[in-house]
Amino acid sequence: MSSGTPARSRRADPARLLAFDALREVHGQDAYANLVLARLLRERRLSTRDAAFATELLAGTCRLQGSYDTIIEAASGRSLASLQPAVVDLLRLGAHQLLSMRVPDRAAVSATVELAAVTVGRRVTGLVNAVLRKIAARSYDDWIARLSAGLDQADALALRTAHPRWIVDAYADLVPPSELEAALLANNSQPVTTLAVRPGLATVDDLLRSDDVSRADDVSRADDVSRADDMLRSDDLHRSRALSLSKGRWSPYAATISGDPGRLPSVQEGRVGVQDEGSQLVTIALARAEAPSGPWLDLCAGPGGKSALLAGLAAESGDRFVAGEPALHRASLVQSALRGYPDDGRRIVLAADGTRPAWKPGTFARVLADVPCTGLGALRRRPESRWRRQPEAVAELHPLQRALLESAIRSVRPGGVVAYVTCSPHHQETAVVVDEVLADRDDLELLDAPALLPEVPDATLGRFLQLWPHRHHTDAMFLALLRRR
Repeated sequence: MSSGTPARSRRADPARLLAFDALREVHGQDAYANLVLARLLRERRLSTRDAAFATELLAGTCRLQGSYDTIIEAASGRSLASLQPAVVDLLRLGAHQLLSMRVPDRAAVSATVELAAVTVGRRVTGLVNAVLRKIAARSYDDWIARLSAGLDQADALALRTAHPRWIVDAYADLVPPSELEAALLANNSQPVTTLAVRPGLATVDDLLRSDDVSRADDVSRADDVSRADDMLRSDDLHRSRALSLSKGRWSPYAATISGDPGRLPSVQEGRVGVQDEGSQLVTIALARAEAPSGPWLDLCAGPGGKSALLAGLAAESGDRFVAGEPALHRASLVQSALRGYPDDGRRIVLAADGTRPAWKPGTFARVLADVPCTGLGALRRRPESRWRRQPEAVAELHPLQRALLESAIRSVRPGGVVAYVTCSPHHQETAVVVDEVLADRDDLELLDAPALLPEVPDATLGRFLQLWPHRHHTDAMFLALLRRR
């Protein structure tokens, strides 16, 4: 089935069709929602309002999928396994419009039925129509209250917050009971897009004073924005046409933006990049730690956001910078992230496996090891990941995480500092890894990481730093700093 034939595009709403095609790739091909969405938006060139509608429809459907599936089964009286996968995705998209978007019930049902006719066939339209009408009879809260009856407290919380039970249990080990629901619900919010200015290439004040926004908005005003009034939060969509910038909360290099950052010339030129503020903070902490002079290393550099910030900070200290990334396509992303800096040989990108270093031991003064993890701290940005990840992944990643930390320690010179970073708060991926390595060595000192970011409150976990979306409006980044004696 082609995803963009003229017959389909003539008959189906373009925003809903794009969301459906993207969702089919997510579930049928294990695609990442953000990547397939970006590709389809480039290919189909939707208006700004259509693109915003499709983005919310896809992301929201992926994010609340587990709870929607429970509602769909209750409304249809049958298991999802008995339905064609494409029909299940149609019902998920319809459920999100009915229960979580400001789309009138009649418009949501009729548009999804027509989408079913165009994509799957007229034979399924009766089923789609009947199930969606039953879903529309109750609000999301009413459905959750009805379906939570008889569940234990944790299962009810999992259903209410749209998380698998194992993630609810993991979070319950990490935050106080009074914060548990807020921490989970924060994963369901759309994160603000945060920019990072590259040290030495721009400052936040430069960005706020620049003509980038007005130049980008001149392009935006030429967009075709013709759409019916059944759009999600039409006032928000109108505002999304214009770009606006403001300073970040914590990082001196951060600015938040509403609208598409890719329209900014400073982003296009590589002087500014998109980077979560939590990612910036853990990088800044490493730069603030006392360490000898010498080159800096980003051990697991792809896709390059931390590398771009670290490279600028190293240059301000007069030090060279090396980025290592084993995957060639990700190494090219790192190279692209560094494109704003001059080609003076002071920044090197290597296609190198951090567990088998391409450099001699003791080469670097500072090493950042942002290791592969389950990504449980970035569920806001990866809406499908909570349903795709399994609890076994925590144990499977543990040997690699420990090996990379040990490699980072071997790579740092005496007196140098290693930053162990994960975008997961799970204790098996964070404190347990660090404690195991510390127990096996007598040449390491655990530094007080929160003390290096005194401007950030409520981020202390012993001598570790732990950020949270519900407290700091960042990803749930973890940081441990180790000095090699």
